[in-house]
Amino acid sequence: MSDAGLHPGLVRPRPQRRRARSRTYSATVRTLGPLALLVLWWAASATGLLTPDVLASPAEVLRAVGELWGNGQLPDALTTSLTRSGLGLLIGLAAGLVLGITTGFTRLGDELLDSSIQTLRTIPFLSLVPLFMVWFGINETAKILLIAIATTFPMYVSTSSGVRNTDPKLIEAMRSFGMGRFALVREVVLPGALPSLLAGLRLSMTLSVIALIAAEEINATAGIGYLMSQAQSYARTDILAVCILVYGLLGLTADIVVRLLERLLMPWRTPQGATR
Repeated sequence: MSDAGLHPGLVRPRPQRRRARSRTYSATVRTLGPLALLVLWWAASATGLLTPDVLASPAEVLRAVGELWGNGQLPDALTTSLTRSGLGLLIGLAAGLVLGITTGFTRLGDELLDSSIQTLRTIPFLSLVPLFMVWFGINETAKILLIAIATTFPMYVSTSSGVRNTDPKLIEAMRSFGMGRFALVREVVLPGALPSLLAGLRLSMTLSVIALIAAEEINATAGIGYLMSQAQSYARTDILAVCILVYGLLGLTADIVVRLLERLLMPWRTPQGATR
């Protein structure tokens, strides 16, 4: 007699089965949410619940995209904003990676640097805008450094945590085989901390877009932020909506890039929710 027959309160366990889902199905499900928002936006505009002085309709926004693209304003603004965001992100990622390895892998680095970095991390980067304007003026340096500072700390925290969680027995074994410190970091520590590094990269890339919005408020004369300030002066809600959508698409693109990197660098990981 089975255990379920001896104990009526028990049920026979059912092993969880994986249901394979095609990429097409997954992509279709992911687009349902944005499509629903688009339909609601269009319906609210068509019925008059959403007036143009509050928010332009989707058709008006599309016309604004054509207008800005046709006169070259949108491509120029995108190039300027992407350059600012990219340079700041590269500086922030490099700084966070180096500092995270230093404090996570060496006791001296942890004792010297970690407390100071953690203190600086608690300072909102938006509060640095007036100070940067005093130090660097309204040129590109202030904007790029603001983005760099905003993206340094997420990368630092993730890198330091990932390095500290590397298997100490594996590190000790590699040292016993004569592996040097730099080779140990390159061949053992960084591969072991890869999930944390990618998590830090995702947060930093997202923050680079948020910091870009703040940076372009520093008397910008070019970029998406400049387009927004001009549109605000003339109450062009269609152009304002275009700029907001561009910022959102930049953030979404950054997230997609990190997801692709995760699949490329860690193909053994099962995507979250694949077994449900």
